[in-house]
Amino acid sequence: MKVAATSVTLGNSAPLGHRQYLALALPLIISGISTPILGAVDTAVVGRMPVPAAIGGVAIGAVIFNTMYWLLGFLRVSTSGFTAQAEGANNENEMLASFFRPAILALIFGLLFIVLQQPIINIALPLIGGTKEVSVYAETYFSIRIWGAPFILLSYVIIGWLIGMGKVKLALATQIVMNMLNIVLDVVFVLGLGLGVAGVAYATLIAEVSAILFGIWIILKTKKIDFSKFNIPLLLEAEAIVKTVKVNRDLFLRTVCLLTMTVIFTVKGASMGEVTLAANAILLQIHYIMAYLLGGFANASSILVGRAIGGKNESLYKRAYILSAQWGILTAVLLSFAIMNFGNELISFFTTITSVQEVASSLLVWMAIFPIVGFWGLLLEGIFSGATEAKPVRDSIFMALLLFLAAIWFLVPIYQNQGVWLAFVLFSLGRSVFLWLHVPKLRSTKFC
Repeated sequence: MKVAATSVTLGNSAPLGHRQYLALALPLIISGISTPILGAVDTAVVGRMPVPAAIGGVAIGAVIFNTMYWLLGFLRVSTSGFTAQAEGANNENEMLASFFRPAILALIFGLLFIVLQQPIINIALPLIGGTKEVSVYAETYFSIRIWGAPFILLSYVIIGWLIGMGKVKLALATQIVMNMLNIVLDVVFVLGLGLGVAGVAYATLIAEVSAILFGIWIILKTKKIDFSKFNIPLLLEAEAIVKTVKVNRDLFLRTVCLLTMTVIFTVKGASMGEVTLAANAILLQIHYIMAYLLGGFANASSILVGRAIGGKNESLYKRAYILSAQWGILTAVLLSFAIMNFGNELISFFTTITSVQEVASSLLVWMAIFPIVGFWGLLLEGIFSGATEAKPVRDSIFMALLLFLAAIWFLVPIYQNQGVWLAFVLFSLGRSVFLWLHVPKLRSTKFC
């Protein structure tokens, strides 16, 4: 493997073109889409067991881990931003520090999850609900997979560091190795050895550990980071630590706002019956797929903006901003067109229940509107993350959450589930508009 040749090179003299932008974005899009595919395979494998409760147990266990890890997703995002800036400034010491600072945080949080595993499962299971049999399977799954917490969080740092360095193909390779090994071991452990739910958990645990080993090997091969230069004083620079803590704090609070919105959205749908809950869940999955697609462009923009700021290259920043807008608009329009023309086929893929299909179909217009109103907020978050300016992201999404809560309060009693989706669209619109208002200050702060 010619590791050093897999990064995207951006000269300071040549203008950034569409081909270079897509060379960054497409692997990141593929990497993002692999996440829901992995979840589908896990469900399909467990679904071949003769015990329906096993599916519910794995699903509940996955929800617990997804929530825990989602809240710590800032480890990847902030690592990408700090690394891109260090790479843009050609600062080798900061490249080293941008890896080790979040890596230490990842280990601390991962070990904390292991120590607190019993309180976590004791609190989570009653909150989520489910039968006694489902809870037993969920606890089995959780008690095995929790030992992978330090490894999965470290993988966030490794992937974030590789993305920040512009080595998106290697970041994609790391994630593909983890996901493909997980899928293969799922089949071997569950269908071959008959280990059931425990087999799914062991497959994920082994895949997470293997991804770390593969990722570290890749980082060593890039020769962009010299572990022999590691020293404590480098990591304890007060100004850098304060900046890191502030960025990660703000990104964490941003995720809390997102989680709050999602929980309220789900609860409101659940209060209207099982059919409405199922229809909303299907459309929310379609929304996630669209968000992952747009997220690839956001990550590409994050890399470019980080390099531009690190290298004091305002022309690169402007070009990255323009390309983000151009590809974001094009992708949003195409996604909206696809939903309006093929939305019913997508719904049929998720369910064969006629009543659920009918309710979901009646809500497709909101899915078609979402990419149009939401794409800019998602891409701007990439731009601000690359600039390591997370406070505007936090503030804008908090304002969007307040707008969502007001819309839920006033619209749901009148329009029922249509009101829930209108509130969701207003949240997405607010996320875009409120963050857009901070763009002029970002540019003036970083380049004037």
